Amino acid sequence: MLVDAGDGISHALMNSRINFETINGILFSHLHPDHFSGLPALIVQMKMMNRNKPLDIFIHESLKAVVEEFLLRSYLLPKRMEFEIHYKTFADDERFIITEEFSFLARKNSHLGNLEKFKDKYPSLSLYSASFLFEAWNKKVIYTSDVGSEDDLLLFREYVPDIFISEATHISPLAIINKIIIINPCKKVYLTHYSDEDIPAISEILANLPSDLKEKVKLAIDDLSLEI
Repeated sequence: MLVDAGDGISHALMNSRINFETINGILFSHLHPDHFSGLPALIVQMKMMNRNKPLDIFIHESLKAVVEEFLLRSYLLPKRMEFEIHYKTFADDERFIITEEFSFLARKNSHLGNLEKFKDKYPSLSLYSASFLFEAWNKKVIYTSDVGSEDDLLLFREYVPDIFISEATHISPLAIINKIIIINPCKKVYLTHYSDEDIPAISEILANLPSDLKEKVKLAIDDLSLEI
């Protein structure tokens, strides 16, 4: 499963030597361009590589029509495709079972809360943005995606994750680390979604952590691979 598909995703996958055929589904957290706009190009690449097996798109029920229309407006017409795209919608705070061993739970975060003031002008606009709890083979991974406040880091606080993955652009690394202390039982924490300009400051914060946290909190890098 690929989580989000922002601009440049096709190039990133090729750079990482990830075979597009191994991607069975794409799960979207929200529809900001850096999480979503690379989808048409990715599907074109799959088509050029003669994909014939279906592709599942997991999307919140309020966003399905937007994704469908986006692909149609990109001239990716179902009648011209060599493989089917299956839309699988999920609801907020309801566990989605993919296989017996793999499921996810989505909970709405406050990332798009600052757009609520525009709802009267754009009543059809969905402001759904998700954080996820993944469960696979009795292991738990929390992924914040983009968040709007420190409280979003604790959306799944009743679970003890094996891995906690947090973005580090819309919230300070220190705030993340302080919240991580609250969910201290997690084994590893990875900070992602940061700019090159952020690296020196984040690296300095990590270098000055207590020894127990220093081993736990890591900066995610491209091509990072891990096992749990």
